[in-house]
Amino acid sequence: MNVQTIGVSVGIIRMGDKVLLCQRNETARYALQWEFPGGKIEDGESPEIALARELFEELNIKAIIGELLHKEESEYPDGGKFMVHFYVVEKFVGEMKNRVFRTFEWVSPDNLLDFPILEGNIEICRKLPDILSRITSGNPN
Repeated sequence: MNVQTIGVSVGIIRMGDKVLLCQRNETARYALQWEFPGGKIEDGESPEIALARELFEELNIKAIIGELLHKEESEYPDGGKFMVHFYVVEKFVGEMKNRVFRTFEWVSPDNLLDFPILEGNIEICRKLPDILSRITSGNPN
C-alpha cells in the first residue's frame, strides 16, 4: 500500500531568546508529545498560507510568516508520512490564546530536547540553536 505524504507547515515562534513549544492533548494522535504549532496544508494552499491559518486557529494570532528554516519528511510507526515545512515567525498580531493544545511553554532552543518531542520535530530541535544564532547574527548560512 502506498501511503500518501501529507504536507504540514510549522511555525517556530520566537519571543526574545525563547521559542513556543506546544503539548498535544491526551486525545490527539501522538498524544502528549511536544511540537511546534502548525498543521496540515489544505488543497490549494501554499505552505505559508496554511501556517498563517493554522496559527490563527490554534493560537488566535495573525502571524507574519518568515523564512523557511528547514524542510524534512517524517515517517511514523503508525504509517503517518509527513513533509514538514518549518518557518520562523518573529512577528504576530493578537493576544495568544491556547485553543487546541494541552498547554504551551516558551522554551530556550537549547532545552527543547528536554521535552518528549514529536518525532517529526526532533531534527529541527537539534539544529535550531545554530540556525537561530545564524539568523540573529545576520548570517543565514
